Amino acid sequence: MYVKRRTLFVMLLLVVVSTSIVTLAAAKFFGQGFGQNGTRVPEGQAASGQAVPQNPDFAKVYEAYQLIENTALEKQDKAKLIDGAIEGMVKTLDDPFSDYMNQKETKDFNSSLQSTFEGIGAEVTLKNDRVTIVSPIKGSPAEKAGLRPEDQILKVNGKSLQGMSLSDAVMHIRGPKGTKAELEIMRPGLSEPLRIVVIRDDIPIETVYSETIQRDGKTFGKLEITQFSQDTAKHFANELQKLEEKGIDGLIVDVRGNPGGLLDSVVEIGNLLVPDKGIILQIQYSDGKKEVFRSEKGKAAYPIVVLTDKGSASASEILAAALQSSGYKVVGTNTFGKGTVQNTMPLEDDSQLKITVAKWLTPDGTWIHKKGVIPDVKIEQPDYFKAVLLPDGVELKRDMTSSDVKNLQLILKGLGQAPGRMDGYFDARTEAAVKIFQNLHQLPMTGKVDKKTAGLMQEELIKRIRDPKNDLQLQAAIEVLSQQTN
Repeated sequence: MYVKRRTLFVMLLLVVVSTSIVTLAAAKFFGQGFGQNGTRVPEGQAASGQAVPQNPDFAKVYEAYQLIENTALEKQDKAKLIDGAIEGMVKTLDDPFSDYMNQKETKDFNSSLQSTFEGIGAEVTLKNDRVTIVSPIKGSPAEKAGLRPEDQILKVNGKSLQGMSLSDAVMHIRGPKGTKAELEIMRPGLSEPLRIVVIRDDIPIETVYSETIQRDGKTFGKLEITQFSQDTAKHFANELQKLEEKGIDGLIVDVRGNPGGLLDSVVEIGNLLVPDKGIILQIQYSDGKKEVFRSEKGKAAYPIVVLTDKGSASASEILAAALQSSGYKVVGTNTFGKGTVQNTMPLEDDSQLKITVAKWLTPDGTWIHKKGVIPDVKIEQPDYFKAVLLPDGVELKRDMTSSDVKNLQLILKGLGQAPGRMDGYFDARTEAAVKIFQNLHQLPMTGKVDKKTAGLMQEELIKRIRDPKNDLQLQAAIEVLSQQTN
């Protein structure tokens, strides 16, 4: 969660990236020089209102700066020395959600807050010093390529990201539309890295998707929120009104894969859904003071179910926890576990600092950080939902052993074939399964997975994944609503 009235998509035109995920909506936090109560801090004073002391420790910093500048064999630009000093201070916080952006990175950040951006379309953070995917954006190249929450990006186009700051790593991941980002990915549960090629593209930011579902004579509304950005609450309210005019008997709110966004956005949506003027969330600052956000809604009109997964983070977790505390059911898997608030503060040279300043708590005061929201109905998606795109330009065939073959076997199983084994060895039964697929789709029965066979397999797999009948979590949510409306 971070404190600036800006959409979470600091995806840097790119990948996104914010590492923080909920933006405190209050303009009181906007910019440098504001105290916790929203008043502007006079020059020469700290946020507490006290005069800034002349700290003798800064003399030591300046002394080191002069020694490096005057005696170092390898000369460095003065601005880089200063940037490095600030980055070093931020790094000592040992907080993956605090960050420093130099002038260029700040400019990229600000220019990315548009209706579209170019990149792969994935929210990332630093986790255990590795660039880790929080969630790919719905319909993005990252999602289509099969990137998943918790995937760790080790290399981009052969360049290791080890030891880079999050901002530097993002600079390597993002890029112009149509260019390739060849990613080396370490996925939990796999013993060796995956190679995934993502073609960067324009990423439109559409945040609310609406539909109705018929079941046993009942009409249920479904609203999917892909992130909480500037206009999300307005679009949500419009779509909710349309559903209510159709006389829905219940509502499914889907925040799976939603990495978060603006705090005021989720609060506005909470005002529409959390009944009986209930608490939406609490924010606790470093001095122990709390700010409580309450709903303005009266009585509930129908039951609600929330869909979550590991890619549901921060603002998504706020909404899920608020509705769960109101007695509504959460269905899916544990959420990401992001419970802190960041304040983005511009510096005099147009660079900026993003510092964790508070934590957010659920209505009952629970801090879900690193734990996530635990669903009432736990259910995993089928294994083939976790498959990735088959390698570009690599033919898979008999007697090969690799993670690509293991992924192929997962895809074959998802397509209703029987590869026999799932350990990454391309044996006779895997070959037979490939031949059956090729025969069913009028392809030469070579038993080899060439570019054409791989492309068709991926098309068929995507169809299966997008078929609501195969979405076990959605079906479970519908069943919960059905039981509550009988």
